[in-house]
Amino acid sequence: MHESGENYLETIWMLKEKTGSVRSIDIARKLNFSKPSVSRAMGILRESGYITMEPSGEIQLTESGKVKAGEIYRRHCLLTAFLKEVAGVSEQMAEENACRMEHILDQAVVEGIHQFMEERESGKSG
Repeated sequence: MHESGENYLETIWMLKEKTGSVRSIDIARKLNFSKPSVSRAMGILRESGYITMEPSGEIQLTESGKVKAGEIYRRHCLLTAFLKEVAGVSEQMAEENACRMEHILDQAVVEGIHQFMEERESGKSG
C-alpha cells in the first residue's frame, strides 16, 4: 500500500475514534484535500477491500481495513512517543515527524523501537 493510502486509512481510524462516524468531507477537511481527491482515494480503498461506503455516505472500515489502519495508527503513536521521549522534541514536532517516518521504516526497525521503548518503560518502573 502506498503512503497516501495509509494516510487515508489512519485518518479514517482517528476520525472514527473521535467522532464515531466518518464521511468523505470529514477526511477532506482533516487532511486539507479537495473532495474529488478524497472521493478518488475512497474508491481505491473500497476496491482494495479496506472500506465500505453506506448509502448515507458514511465510511466504514472492513475487517482488513481495521487491521491495517490499527497497525498504522499504533506505529504512529509509537514513533511519536519515541521522538518525544528520546529525542526530546515537542509534541507537534514529534507528530509531524512520526507522520513522515511511519511509512518508510522497515518493520524490523519499528519492532526494535518498540522493544527499546518497552525496556525503557520497565526500567522506569523497576
